[in-house]
Parts: sequence; structure tokens; C-alpha cells
Amino acid sequence: MDLLSPVWLTLKLAAVTTVILLLVSTPLAWWLAQSKSKWAAVVEAIVALPLVLPPTVLGFYLLLALGANGMIGGPWSALTGSALTFTFTGLVIASVLYSLPFVVQPLQNAFVSVGKKPLEAAWCLRASYFDAFISIILPLSLRGYITAAVLGFTHTMGEFGVVLMVGGSIPGETQVLSIAIYEHVEVLDYGSAHTLSVGLLLFTFIVLLAVYFINRRFPTHAD
Repeated sequence: MDLLSPVWLTLKLAAVTTVILLLVSTPLAWWLAQSKSKWAAVVEAIVALPLVLPPTVLGFYLLLALGANGMIGGPWSALTGSALTFTFTGLVIASVLYSLPFVVQPLQNAFVSVGKKPLEAAWCLRASYFDAFISIILPLSLRGYITAAVLGFTHTMGEFGVVLMVGGSIPGETQVLSIAIYEHVEVLDYGSAHTLSVGLLLFTFIVLLAVYFINRRFPTHAD
């Protein structure tokens, strides 16, 4: 079995998922940080579900939803003529949903820590809401964005249950690193499993170490 193919596929999946998560999570986290609505708690609970649900449970329902007769997979299949399950696209959708709280929560905490005073000061200078957010809130939330990006990326790299349920193990298409390690262990190829596992362990440790170092160099913004 090619050892590099699952590595590159996993890096590609993690990169695509992280970009999508940052785009989706920014407005969601901002709304959660600012909203006084009673529905905010409901949305927060829904976003946090992947933290407590067994991955196989989430993967099972995603398999049904993304299948040819599912609420997402059905329209997709009718529109494109192809399935979402056991494809890279299906893996991306599953990964976005599974890693959502790891990106939303750091961004939400960052927006809360910034507070409303910088935004109100920008409004007093007649800056538009969008301009104030881009030029003031985003730079002040940089630490939160770094943490969110790293957590989303590394969490996606370590996925197993969800990606196995939705994508299976198709070499070059859906066979990510965690599944490749599992299959090497199944056939008692401990040498290959050890090589991939050590590489993943070192990579995630270095990335997390860099994040903690950055967080210590750049303290949280004080209101």
C-alpha cells in the first residue's frame, strides 16, 4: 500500500475543510457572540453536538443524508448525476460538520473578548458595519483565528469514525491517514502503521506547540 497517498489526501481534506469552516464559522460565531436571541443557546447546542456524539452516530446519519435517497444526496444526485457518499466531496461535507465546533467556539470566544467598544468607536467615525468588522474586529481576533484554523485542521486530520462511515476506504479517493493506519494494523503491518502514526503524532505536536507559542507571545486583547 502506498504510504504517501493517504498523507496527501488527508492534508488536502484538512486544508479544504479548514478554509470552508473559517468562511462558514465567521458569521455564525459573530452572531452567537452578539445575539441576545433565545435561539442562540439552541444553535450553540447544535454546533457542539459533534463534541459529545460518538463519531459513528454522526457518521451514520450523515451516510443517510448524503446517500442517493437522502435529503442532501438526493438533490445532489439528481443535479449532478453522481453520489456524495464514498467521494472526496462527501468527506469534505462530513468533515465540515464534524469539525464545526472546533472552529466556531474559538472564534466566538475571540469576538466576545474583543467586546463592543472598538466597534462602537468605529461607528462613531462613520465606518460601515462591514468596514468596522474587517478593519477592527478581524485584526483584534487574529489569535482566535489562528487557534480555530489549527484546531480545525488538526482535528480533521485525526478523523476516523465519520470519514469511515461516509467515505469508506477507496485508495486515492477516500482513504485518509487514520483509515490507512487502521487497515495496516488489521493486517498486522505494524511497521507501516508505526511510520504513519509517528508522522501524524509529530506533525500535530509541532503545530500545537507553535499555536501555544504564538498565544503566549500575543496575549488576549483586553477590553
